[in-house]
Amino acid sequence: MSELLALDGLTKRFGGLTAVNAVSFSLERGEVVGLLGPNGSGKTTVLNMISGFLPPTGGRIALNGEAISGLRPNRIARKGVARTFQLVRALPSLTVAENVVTALAFGRRTLWGKAAHEAAHAHLAAVGLAGRADQPAGALTYIDQKRMELARALAAEPELLLLDEWLAGLNPTELRIGIDLILSLKERGITVLLVEHVMDAIRALCGRAIVMNAGRKIADGPTAETLRDPEVVRAYLGDGHA
Repeated sequence: MSELLALDGLTKRFGGLTAVNAVSFSLERGEVVGLLGPNGSGKTTVLNMISGFLPPTGGRIALNGEAISGLRPNRIARKGVARTFQLVRALPSLTVAENVVTALAFGRRTLWGKAAHEAAHAHLAAVGLAGRADQPAGALTYIDQKRMELARALAAEPELLLLDEWLAGLNPTELRIGIDLILSLKERGITVLLVEHVMDAIRALCGRAIVMNAGRKIADGPTAETLRDPEVVRAYLGDGHA
């Protein structure tokens, strides 16, 4: 494997608050890595800087060896980074296919018209929404909204996919569907960095976990080993459990 993403001393301050404090890690191509930590530890802020929604205060982000720190989101997307959000951002007045077509218009290969609709149907089929393309997006169930959001992210043809609590709020049956979908991305060679609180999913998906607390990276290693780390246990459960 070769390195796809590298963070070096990544820092974000909001006024006097340091939300991310000199965080460094790298991802190899094809990895599925969990980015874990208690609420408020800085995980989503890291995703926001990688994807360009927030400029770093300090440090460097490199994709394929090229600095992307501080570039606008559309430029980073065209270089091969896609993401989902904690809350699904559907366009409810459009059809399911039209939601994906809007992503295709701004992806790495700009597609319009018939080519875009054909590609949208293919992406929807890949996430289990074949036959739902012409339905209103606002009528989808929660799990199907998640599927549509994933299809939109895949429409950008990413090398790196950032999933921000994509599995949150799913029941056990839906969770199994979601885990299988993410495993299918790994089979396609897409590198995945996921922020997640569902530990069953982390254990099923991630060979490696990175843990943050209070803006700092406190652990990085094989998932089972990392989740047993006393500092990680303290971060999640308090001193009495370490």
